[in-house]
Amino acid sequence: MDLLSDILATMKLSGTLYFRTSFVAPWGLDVLAYENVSRFHFVHRGRCHARVSGEAVPILLEQGDLIIITNGAGHVLCEPADAPANAVDQVVADAGFTGRGALVYGEPGSGHETQLICGHFSFDRDARHPLIEALPAHIRIANYGDVAHAWLDHTLRLIGAEAGREQLGSDLIALKLAEIIFAQAIRTFLSNDGRELGVFAGFADANICRALGAMHRDPSQTWTLEGLAREAGLSRTSFAKRFSETMAMTPLDYLTRWRMQVARRLLLETQLPMIDIAERSGYRSEASFGRIFKRHFDQPPGGYRRYRASVSAGIDAAAPAA
Repeated sequence: MDLLSDILATMKLSGTLYFRTSFVAPWGLDVLAYENVSRFHFVHRGRCHARVSGEAVPILLEQGDLIIITNGAGHVLCEPADAPANAVDQVVADAGFTGRGALVYGEPGSGHETQLICGHFSFDRDARHPLIEALPAHIRIANYGDVAHAWLDHTLRLIGAEAGREQLGSDLIALKLAEIIFAQAIRTFLSNDGRELGVFAGFADANICRALGAMHRDPSQTWTLEGLAREAGLSRTSFAKRFSETMAMTPLDYLTRWRMQVARRLLLETQLPMIDIAERSGYRSEASFGRIFKRHFDQPPGGYRRYRASVSAGIDAAAPAA
C-alpha cells in the first residue's frame, strides 16, 4: 500500500455527505466551527464565495472548483461575496429539508443559481498524523475534475446524481465516492502547492519517502537510524539532517508516532493479546509498549481498549483511572 493510502486507512478516513444544493442569489450559509472534521464543498454548477474564519479575503469558487476547509474551521458560503449569512440549521429548517433531494434556498429563477455538493471528512478519534495536522486552513483546487483527471470528473458527476436519491445503494455510493475525493485532493495538493511546504516536502523527497515507506511496511522491525539511512540511500548524518529539516522531527520520533497509530488501530479492531500488539508495533515487552502508549494517549493500552469499546457500545462510562 502506498504511503498516503496507508495513513488514511490507519486513521480510518470516512466521508459524510450532507446535501446537494440549489441556492439562488443572494444567499449566505454560516457553517460553525467543529472539531476534528474537514468540510468539503464542490461547485457542481454556478459559483459562490467562501469566507474562512481568520482569513481576510473571500475565496471565489467557480464551477468545477473544490474547497476543503480543514480542521473544522468556521466559514461562510455565499453569493455575492458580501451577502449576509444565516446559520445552516436555520436554512435547513426554513427549507423544510428532509435529507432527500436538494436543499433549496431562495426563489428558483429569480437570480444566479449555485449547485453545491457538501459534506465532511473525519478520522477515528485519537487518529493523528503530521501530514494531516500540517494542512493549511483550506485547500482550493480549481477545475478539480480536470486537475485530477477525467475519471474524477465523472466521479463528481456521479456523486451529484446519487446524492439525495431514493434508490437502493445511493447513499453508500455517494459516501464512498466522497472518501475518494479527499484522498485525491490531498494527493493533488502534495503534488502542487504543498510540495515545498513543511512536512509535505518530506513526502515529496524521494530519499525520505523511501525511509518512510520502510517504516510503514514493517513498523515491527527493530529500526535504527543507520538502517533507515540505508533504506533512504543516504549517509547517517545526511539522512538525519534532511529528515529533521523536512519533517520537523527526528526519524525515530516519526517511527514512534506511527507505531502508536498502528497499536491504536490494533487495540480497537482486534482481540489480539497485548503482547502480540506490542510486538506488531515494534516493542519486545508489554511494559515498554505500555509506557510509551500511555505517554501518547494518557491511558494504558488495556484501559484504552476497554474505554473505547464501552463508548462504541453506547455505555456512558468515565475514562478508567490510569
